[in-house]
Amino acid sequence: IRNLKGILRRTLRIITNDDRAFVGTFVGTDKSLNILLVNTEEFRLGASENPAGRYVGQVMIPRRLIQNIGLQQ
Repeated sequence: IRNLKGILRRTLRIITNDDRAFVGTFVGTDKSLNILLVNTEEFRLGASENPAGRYVGQVMIPRRLIQNIGLQQ
């Protein structure tokens, strides 16, 4: 829990196993460790995809889809 408090309200970049990246503000998790982000943008990964992304607002990302999590500078 101490580690989670340390990244609360920080910007995270989450890569999912379906080739998407979410960049947003970490505001919490649930009992199953699904991640809740706000002010989030979604990016499709791949050479032919639009690099600009799209605003999706608040999202809950299921733990089973998460491939990688990193702090965004």
